[in-house]
Amino acid sequence: MSRKRLTREDSQEQTRQRLLDAAQKLFAKKGLDRTSVEDIAGAAGYTRGAFYSNFKTKGDLFIELLRRDHQRADLEFSALLNDELTVEDIQARTRDIYSKLYRDTEGFMAWTEARLLSARDARFRAKLNALVKEKRDHIVQLIEYFNKRAGATTDVPPVIMAMGFMSLVEGVKLFAASDPGEMSPAAAESVLALFVDSIMQLARLRGAPRAN
Repeated sequence: MSRKRLTREDSQEQTRQRLLDAAQKLFAKKGLDRTSVEDIAGAAGYTRGAFYSNFKTKGDLFIELLRRDHQRADLEFSALLNDELTVEDIQARTRDIYSKLYRDTEGFMAWTEARLLSARDARFRAKLNALVKEKRDHIVQLIEYFNKRAGATTDVPPVIMAMGFMSLVEGVKLFAASDPGEMSPAAAESVLALFVDSIMQLARLRGAPRAN
């Protein structure tokens, strides 16, 4: 059976994804500053020209890499906005997804690098903050949806709760990366699961008389 020939758009997308995959591994291993455009192109099996046909700068690729990581996680959380799921199902699935986010070491290294770079580079900070706010707003949407389904109200604004969710994941990841003996995989999952259950169980208790 002959292979289906890729369209020009499919071929370009495949090239972009391979460049992103290569960059993610190199950034995790060497860091952003020590990774060159030539390094990325070579690791992906392409030339420098192929890189610039897809990305204007290494910084643009970096933002796209972060966006891809965000979109993958968002797909999982977006699936929870489903009226066919019970409140218990949503809580259990959120706990499962959230408690395992720390496992993506390469993605975490990229986000940590981005945080550090944004502290030094105002232009990059603006791009990163736009992406972080998009990420935050999607979590806000889930929190608001869950509270509505549970029939609950909260004294803490959902945006503050969302920042708490994001900050705890980043903190646990950093702890696990710098001291894996202390923050073991089991400990990391327990901490994150405890936070989700605490927040969601409180919402369910507040809305218990009216819960669906």
